[in-house]
Amino acid sequence: MKLYPAYKKLLNRARALDSYQSLKLWLVVIFLGILLFIPAFFSYAQTAQELQNKISQKDSDITKLEEEIKIYQAELTNIGQQKNSLSKSIQELDLTRKKLVADISITQKKIDKTNFKIQDLSSDIGNKQNSIANGVDSISAGIRNTNEFEQGSLLETLLSENDFSVIWNDIDNIATVREKIIEDVNKLKLIKGELEDTRAETIDAKNELVLLKSKLSDQQKIVIQNTNEKNKLLKETKNNEANYQKLLKEQIAKKLAFEKELRDYEAQLQFILDPSKLPSAGVLSWPLDKVFVTQEFGAKTGPHRTYTSGHSGTDFRARTPLPIYSMAEGIVKGVGDTDTSCSGVSFGKWIFIEYNNGLSSTFGHLSLIRVREGQKVSRGEVVGYTGGTGRVTGPHLHVSLYASGAVQISTVPSISCPGKILKQPIAAINAYLDPMYYLPPYIPSP
Repeated sequence: MKLYPAYKKLLNRARALDSYQSLKLWLVVIFLGILLFIPAFFSYAQTAQELQNKISQKDSDITKLEEEIKIYQAELTNIGQQKNSLSKSIQELDLTRKKLVADISITQKKIDKTNFKIQDLSSDIGNKQNSIANGVDSISAGIRNTNEFEQGSLLETLLSENDFSVIWNDIDNIATVREKIIEDVNKLKLIKGELEDTRAETIDAKNELVLLKSKLSDQQKIVIQNTNEKNKLLKETKNNEANYQKLLKEQIAKKLAFEKELRDYEAQLQFILDPSKLPSAGVLSWPLDKVFVTQEFGAKTGPHRTYTSGHSGTDFRARTPLPIYSMAEGIVKGVGDTDTSCSGVSFGKWIFIEYNNGLSSTFGHLSLIRVREGQKVSRGEVVGYTGGTGRVTGPHLHVSLYASGAVQISTVPSISCPGKILKQPIAAINAYLDPMYYLPPYIPSP
């Protein structure tokens, strides 16, 4: 179609006028949109800023409490090097309680912080969902307009219109609508991706909240236990140093007697160790976050340490209750507390886990057990907390490791505690293994 010059001018003027009217309309719509959007934006921004301020405050509180805990930890380390006395034991229990209270405060602050974070993420999710809904509405409207235009043929439209400027405007508008739809679709894809990321972050935060609440419950139980231990010690000694030393002497004698009778019993057990059935070195992970060995396993009799003499496991420093992690996937074969039968002679509170790799382990001297017999555990799962139950001179974690085929939970009539029967994991002496060989390379924590 060839347009005459005069008609071209008329058409251009009509299109310019039409564009001007359209521009005015768009400016009005945008202005109204801004007026409607500004209050909502500032309302959300203010809420989001308030939440961020609260999160920052919790971070500051946590940092202060962590510094307080460092001081308690240093004092506990210093006390641990002192000679055993009633004063030392009471002081250690008091400091442990103070540190636990600070730990509880930190956990509560982390719970509060995570709740604020979830609120912030939830608001963000709401805004993104609204943006998606608005975007879908915009696309739907654009598609309807396009369909309405395309329902009639272009030829019919040309023949029915006297004003060609209207025709060209319609064509331009359709092209603009198509471009807008494409732009809106791309924006929706971006917002959808952001929404999925935010939802994943919210799920992670909620899972963290569950773990923190569980940890808080554990810490509160340990505080009660710590208080009971102090009251029991004061009752047994009548707050008298001489009574404490006498009690300590009796416990040491009882402990040595039990260790001898247990070793004599285990020496009679027959087991042929087949090294080919054992896993390779380094298959286990650390049972604690920070590792410092205070006593090694057995004695060095060749290329490896063996239980021909010495200590039946590896001891790790743990002056205050710390979470203990399963060293591999496995099943909890048993839990118990030897103190209920004969106080101060064996593991105290213990957990026995049979791993899926041919190894089994006992965690001893615990303050709290978090698993039950028959429970499946994964590598790195919290199974309990360190403590000072059983035969100890101070709180620590004892880890005994065995070839799984040669260890089982047994009951042993005790000579050192006449009339008492102890229940705990027992294995042939040659079935005991060096935990450090199967753990990662050892780099002492400061």
